[in-house]
Amino acid sequence: MLKDFSIQSLFMGCLTAFVGFASSFAVVFHGLQVVGATDAQAASGLTALSVAMGLCAIVLSMVTRLPISIAWSTPGAALLASAGAIEGGFPAAVGAFFVCGILIVIAGLFRPFGRAVASIPAPLANAMLAGVLLGLCFAPVKAIAFNPAFGLPIVLAWIVVGSFKRLWAVPAALAAFALVLAFGVKIPDGAFASLEHSLLPTAEFVKPVFTLAGIVSIALPLFIVTMASQNIPGIAVLKVHDYDPKPGPLFAVTGVFSLLAVPFGGHAVNLAAITAAMCAGQDAHADPRRRYWAAIVAGIGYVILGLLASAVTAFVALAPPVLIEAVAGLALVGALSNSALNAFQQPESREAAAITFLVTASGVSFGGVSGAFWGLIAGGLMLALSRGVQMLKK
Repeated sequence: MLKDFSIQSLFMGCLTAFVGFASSFAVVFHGLQVVGATDAQAASGLTALSVAMGLCAIVLSMVTRLPISIAWSTPGAALLASAGAIEGGFPAAVGAFFVCGILIVIAGLFRPFGRAVASIPAPLANAMLAGVLLGLCFAPVKAIAFNPAFGLPIVLAWIVVGSFKRLWAVPAALAAFALVLAFGVKIPDGAFASLEHSLLPTAEFVKPVFTLAGIVSIALPLFIVTMASQNIPGIAVLKVHDYDPKPGPLFAVTGVFSLLAVPFGGHAVNLAAITAAMCAGQDAHADPRRRYWAAIVAGIGYVILGLLASAVTAFVALAPPVLIEAVAGLALVGALSNSALNAFQQPESREAAAITFLVTASGVSFGGVSGAFWGLIAGGLMLALSRGVQMLKK
């Protein structure tokens, strides 16, 4: 195996780890906080997720000799941000994370269940995701309104760098955020002294609490979003690059590693899509059989970054929340545009997708259940009614 290692794969693996972590850790951190995690619990969740996805990538890539790139569920974290706090607090959210992990394992091992998930109409799944992302994507505008001197540098860095190199847009926004925090935001006395204590990894055990509201509001939408927008596209990316893995076992293993992260506050890990293209592409190595080393190196990088997550989150916590929300929102603009395009592309399902999007984006909960679930139900009923009418006309 060592004979397949190359400097090219080393570079691409390091780049993948940096982009994967830097481009979306703000989304994960914010999502965990919204569902009730303290700063320490959010840092613990971030550490657990990063280590879990790193180890998962290493194990799968070594066993299969394929460039299996793993990521945390960024759309899932955005879902958490839109769901808000639920009855039972963060322990109830952790219980929902556990149920989601079990569902992912079942989807991988039990083919009929996996096929049922895959049969969810893609326009509705994309519309739900677009509705979930919309609110957070407003954050950059709100940050500018909050303080132009703080918000504008972050947005401008994203725009300028992104116009030259899309891959570096979010890291550039993150760098601008760090500069704004260092030179613009008034840091309380003694803050950096306490920051030194955060250099050690944080691991906080959270005992899961299982509630019906948590399962319906968080677990089911999180499972659907993770499968529809991460795991299934992740397989598609590998197939585009002429790899043909068996999806079921890969899904099941990501579910197992998700379950390992759950007791420490992690929500879900899954197959990557964007970073998968980096590891599986020609830039990782000219020989497709040697590209798996890029995913292994990326996995090692995720583990290292995960062990430093406490220090990262402690630094981020010094900023006004709207600024970190702005970075998170910018990281999700691409996902929003893609999901909206896919949701409204087919004329026959456009109205159903619109209903799913509107109900989800409203953020309104009914009976303690979040809008994401009701959006999918409302859109599904509308689509079924529309198809029924069409059949009667024939």
